[in-house]
Amino acid sequence: MEQLSQIFLDFISTWGYVAVAVLMAMENACIPIPSELVLGFAGYLVFAGQMDFSGAVVAGMIGGMLGSIFAYYVGYYGGRPFVNKYGKYFLMSPSHVDTAQRWFDKYGIKAVFFSRILPVVRTFISLPAGFAKVSFKQFIFYTFLGSLPWTILILYCGMILGENWQVMRQVGHEASLVFVFVAAVALMVWYCYKKKRQN
Repeated sequence: MEQLSQIFLDFISTWGYVAVAVLMAMENACIPIPSELVLGFAGYLVFAGQMDFSGAVVAGMIGGMLGSIFAYYVGYYGGRPFVNKYGKYFLMSPSHVDTAQRWFDKYGIKAVFFSRILPVVRTFISLPAGFAKVSFKQFIFYTFLGSLPWTILILYCGMILGENWQVMRQVGHEASLVFVFVAAVALMVWYCYKKKRQN
């Protein structure tokens, strides 16, 4: 895995924004490439002056959206039987697909938004959305809405950590949980403020 990670880092160093877009597309197409590795390193390159923050966000979002759309259509046209049969060739874990399916079964289309900040589920949630043949417009809307804050957060953390950006690789899952907690608190504060204004 370390050798593979180094290949990804060399790819980003050489091809910059294009590499970020390609690797994020692969991750969101259910190929297990950690976004903390890709975006964390891109954030470091922003810190080092080799990338522009806005450009890195755009590259990450373009890749993430294209990969998610691909996975959605695999689920839409191939269904679960196709994924069960051929997913192993793309390193898809059936248990990870099952986890994403449970989230989707419980929360429906809104799971596409919330799961973008959760470990494992964010990579695979597009598949059950495709299985269920949800509205493509809704899928795109919730995917964009959920992916943008995550992309910005990981890039920003990589930039702030600078030379220590690899901490992102070690605490990636924990960072997801912290982000979920902060988002929940922010929503609660916003809801209370809105209710107070109405009263």
